[in-house]
Amino acid sequence: MIIMYRSLMEDLVKWRGSSKRKPLIIKGARQVGKTWLMKEFGRLYFDNTVYINFDRERRFHDMLENSLNPESLITAFSAVTGERILPDRTLIILDEIQEEPRALAALKYFCEEAPEYTIVSAGSLLGVALHEGTSFPVGKVDFLELYPLNFYEYLMARGRERLVEIIKKKDTSMLTSMKKLLIDELKSYYIVGGMPEAVTEYINEHDLNAVRDVQERLLDYYRQDFSKHAPVTLVPRLNQVWESIPGQLSKENRKYIYGQIAKGARAKDFELAIQWLSDCGLIHLVHRVKKPGIPLKAYQEMNAFKIYFNDVGLLAALGELPLDSYIDENRLFTEFKGALTEQYVLQQLVAVNRIKPFYYSAENSKGEIDFLFQTDNELLPVEVKANENLQAKSLKAFVAKYSVKKAVRISMSDYRKQDWLVNLPLYCFMGLLGT
Repeated sequence: MIIMYRSLMEDLVKWRGSSKRKPLIIKGARQVGKTWLMKEFGRLYFDNTVYINFDRERRFHDMLENSLNPESLITAFSAVTGERILPDRTLIILDEIQEEPRALAALKYFCEEAPEYTIVSAGSLLGVALHEGTSFPVGKVDFLELYPLNFYEYLMARGRERLVEIIKKKDTSMLTSMKKLLIDELKSYYIVGGMPEAVTEYINEHDLNAVRDVQERLLDYYRQDFSKHAPVTLVPRLNQVWESIPGQLSKENRKYIYGQIAKGARAKDFELAIQWLSDCGLIHLVHRVKKPGIPLKAYQEMNAFKIYFNDVGLLAALGELPLDSYIDENRLFTEFKGALTEQYVLQQLVAVNRIKPFYYSAENSKGEIDFLFQTDNELLPVEVKANENLQAKSLKAFVAKYSVKKAVRISMSDYRKQDWLVNLPLYCFMGLLGT
């Protein structure tokens, strides 16, 4: 069995030691590793673990209907699992908590009346459950979000710990000397992605065909979720949005166009489907701002956005990227007109750098900034290039027009710093973003 490094484990350790700790909810799409992470946390840092899965343990329904008293629940959890539950020494895991709304409500009482118990819960479809009006213990829980493996975590799983150390030390000369090895790893990450099952398959078998089989199963699993959990009338539109994403990203202008889903399609026909996929953590929405100001959120346009997948490997699979693209890196990095590269960058910005990016474009203008976010009360525009293209016309115009102090281009070129522009290599930009 492959033991994967997940950076969220460090956040879990900090959460456990906090004097202000509340019951924790880990959000994230299905199959990103939430259950494994919670159990591994219990194995490493607690005397014992009590695991309750509300998707399987239906017997708790009647009990929760009768009482939400923490001591009564502790007694019931102990009786069912046969485990003794001790404050601060036992980790209580409540998995698929969205399947039992009163279990969510019970977290409030644990926070108020029994904070000495350590409770971590997870819900793959929690966003959907809350969107449907489930009662929620506002202010009584902590949150963390788990994504597919980012490139750091992928390198660690591949036994490339030394490369991660070099990236984190920001040793740019050493990184340049290791460029070939890092690009090879990045090539495989574009196709394998960060879903734990796909990564494990690649490490065990080193067979991209076997990896693609895993990804096809995961995609089918998500489609089954549509039919199982979404309103019947919404399912066809969920499938239409889902299947349209690779084609939408392969356009020169990646703004999501409803008319490309179906002739005559309008926003009102597909808004709920897009929100459902976002609530499940299956897609990332990046909204446009046509005027860059702080805070950016105040200038976002709700009806103009790009849609990215939650994982670059799944995007490659759904878009039926030929596996022989792996042989030709120039072809691989520019497939879908560079959409895989933008997907990869977006995935790292969200998972590694904890950034919620926007994008910029003005009306009737070809000058677009791929990603835009705030840092230290300043705006940082980011342009993504899939090759070694050193032109940055859109960035230069944006910097001049809005008097921005610094801009970032992420490309295959080596690290270099100019007066207003920093070029960061694709294979290590996460560690150098603040330089």
